[in-house]
Amino acid sequence: MFAVIRTGGKQYRVAAEDVIKVDKVKGDPGEIVQFGEVLVVGGDPVRLGAPTVTGASVAAEVLEQARGPKIIVFKKRRRKNSRRKRGHRQEFTLLRVTEILTDGAQPSKTARAKTERKKPTADAGPTQETAGAVEQDTPVAAQSKRQAGSAKKPAKGAAKSRAAKPKSSGKKK
Repeated sequence: MFAVIRTGGKQYRVAAEDVIKVDKVKGDPGEIVQFGEVLVVGGDPVRLGAPTVTGASVAAEVLEQARGPKIIVFKKRRRKNSRRKRGHRQEFTLLRVTEILTDGAQPSKTARAKTERKKPTADAGPTQETAGAVEQDTPVAAQSKRQAGSAKKPAKGAAKSRAAKPKSSGKKK
């Protein structure tokens, strides 16, 4: 079964479990959004809308809210010393179609519960990965690195080169 929906001024042919990229719609990742503008519902009997199919809707889960690649808009007027450069990133929503509903049915799947990220506690000691980094960045180690770096640099020879050059009075003879 497939359906043709309209959103954001565009039409999309969708089926269950399709992943589509549409212009930005409201909804956080994990939420279920419903599209009521269904133009065609395909199946054994194809139902055409005039302009939409009554009682039909498409439910989709929001996977991600993101922005597309940067587009550079550059306008120049010849011989006028006039130019303008603008950048733009179009926002979009990535959706997974969960089901195509007919006869006014409600979506069977609900939004996933939001999971909060666990923050590391201050009581926990350094992990194995960060233990080596902590030892290297101690003040004593940093000071010894600076001293080792300064010992490798050659002495400046600026005074030597100045003495070799004859001084000129600035007047040509």
